[in-house]
Amino acid sequence: MGGRPAEYGERVSKSKNTFSSRRGRLVQRAVHSGWAWVQRTGAVTAERPGRLRFGAMGTGTRLAFPQGTVFGEPWIHLGDHCIIGEQVTLTAGLMPDLDLGAEPILRLGDGVVLGRGSHVIADTTITIGSDCYFGPYVYVTTTNHSYDDPHEPIGKQWPRMEPVEIGPGCWIGTGAVVLPGARIGRNVVVAAGAVVRGVVPDHSVVAGAPARVVRRWTPAEGWQPPLRTPAPVPIPDGVTPEQLLALAELDEKSLEGLRAIGDAPADVPAES
Repeated sequence: MGGRPAEYGERVSKSKNTFSSRRGRLVQRAVHSGWAWVQRTGAVTAERPGRLRFGAMGTGTRLAFPQGTVFGEPWIHLGDHCIIGEQVTLTAGLMPDLDLGAEPILRLGDGVVLGRGSHVIADTTITIGSDCYFGPYVYVTTTNHSYDDPHEPIGKQWPRMEPVEIGPGCWIGTGAVVLPGARIGRNVVVAAGAVVRGVVPDHSVVAGAPARVVRRWTPAEGWQPPLRTPAPVPIPDGVTPEQLLALAELDEKSLEGLRAIGDAPADVPAES
C-alpha cells in the first residue's frame, strides 16, 4: 500500500511545532512589551498626574500602574521621592466628593514606600513620616466599626474614627494592620501580620495580634533583648564607592587572599 514515508510526517510535525513555538515567543514578547508600555504610560507623577489632582505631590514621587482606589486627592499630600506600588488604595474622607476643609487629611513625608496592594484609609488624619517603608498588603485605617447596639447590624452602626500617626524611619511588615488611634514612634519595626493599636515607643520591634513590644533600643542599655545577629561592621574611613564596587566583583578565591592578608601578623609577610 502506497503512501508517504513516516519520516515525512515527522518533518512536517517538527516544522509546525517550530513555527508555533516561534510565534508563541513573539506573541509573548509583544504582550510583555505592551504591558511594560502601559505601566510606564499609566504611572502617575507630578508632571503627568492624569485624572488625579493631589493637594501636593513632590518631586520624583510615582504611583505605579494600575492604581488602586484613590479619592479625596485634594486632601492627600505626598512628599518627594515617594514610591506607591501597584493597586495601592489612598483615600481621604468617608466617600468621594466631600469638602474636608482647608487642612490635609492624609500626609506622606519624603521617601515613603508603600508596597503593592496596601490600603491607607484616612477618614480622619493619617500622618506617615519620612523614609517609612511598607511591605505589601499593609492596611492602615482611622476607622473602626462600632457594635454598641446588639440589635442593629454592625455595618449599619456609625463607625468610630481616631487619627493615626506613624513616625519617620519605620518598617511596616507584610500584611500588618494599623488600627485607629495608633501612634507609632520613630524607627519602629512592625512585624509581618502584626495588628497595632495604641502607642508604640521609638526604636522598638513589635509583633503579634494585638502587637506587643518584643525588643527595644535605649541609649543606656542598647538593644534589649540583645540582637542575635552581629552588629554591622562600619565601612572604614577613606573607602571610595569605586573600591566597594571593585570588592563586589571579586571572586571567592580573591576574597580569601584578602582575608589572609588581613589576618597575618604585622611582622610576618602574607603568603602570595
